[in-house]
Amino acid sequence: MARFCSLFSSSSGNCTYIGTSSANILIDVGVSAKRAEEALRGIGVDPDDIDAIFITHEHSDHISGVRVFASKHNVKIYATPGTLAAMEKAGALSAKNVYDAVSPSGTEVGGFFVKPFATSHDAAQSCGYTVTTSDSKRLAVCTDLGIMTDTVMNAVYGSELVLLESNHDVNMLLNGSYPYQLKRRILSDVGHLSNDVCAQTAVRLIDGGTTRLVLGHLSHENNIPSLAQQTTKCALSQAGMNENSDYLLDVAGGDAHIIAF
Repeated sequence: MARFCSLFSSSSGNCTYIGTSSANILIDVGVSAKRAEEALRGIGVDPDDIDAIFITHEHSDHISGVRVFASKHNVKIYATPGTLAAMEKAGALSAKNVYDAVSPSGTEVGGFFVKPFATSHDAAQSCGYTVTTSDSKRLAVCTDLGIMTDTVMNAVYGSELVLLESNHDVNMLLNGSYPYQLKRRILSDVGHLSNDVCAQTAVRLIDGGTTRLVLGHLSHENNIPSLAQQTTKCALSQAGMNENSDYLLDVAGGDAHIIAF
């Protein structure tokens, strides 16, 4: 049985834990190493037991703690070549870090098969990941999407569990305090996925066999967890899909808890 936990998921920091009895990995460490360690211990995981870290892209809310965490706990870092180059240029990797490019066809770590897929975001070479367990269960971490491309959908379709971006409510963003240029960036094809697009995507995913959705990377300023959840639930209900029978729905960013699948 695999375990999934969104330790942190917002514009302020992102870190996802996936583990089995034989291996443990993190996707992104966008909070301090200390906070990541505390969160892991809070769900009963020893930080020294992390086997690998997979980075989605080089923005600070995804990498701010990776250099210290990885060197302290002797963890290998994987990312796309473009992301590694951007991290090196930004000084986000040190001589103490061991790192390598994730294979486009997938990288095996402790029984996990982790495969990147390209995402549309304003970073060097951003990606999401699908993770397949030794018993052939598959989950996907799918955030920081400007748009839901065919590449992304084809990669995550059929995954039992999907962490899916539901970053902002469009009206809250447009009427909020963000500068005009930042609003344009978030709404662009290399920005972030809105609640409405997330909801439309959720319908396709549940129809394709996904049974567990976790809404993630919610903006503190331009979203409300209950609004994100309700937007997706309404779309699924209109499509004839019923919560607790056809799917289970969570919102990341509150108290971290383990999801077994």
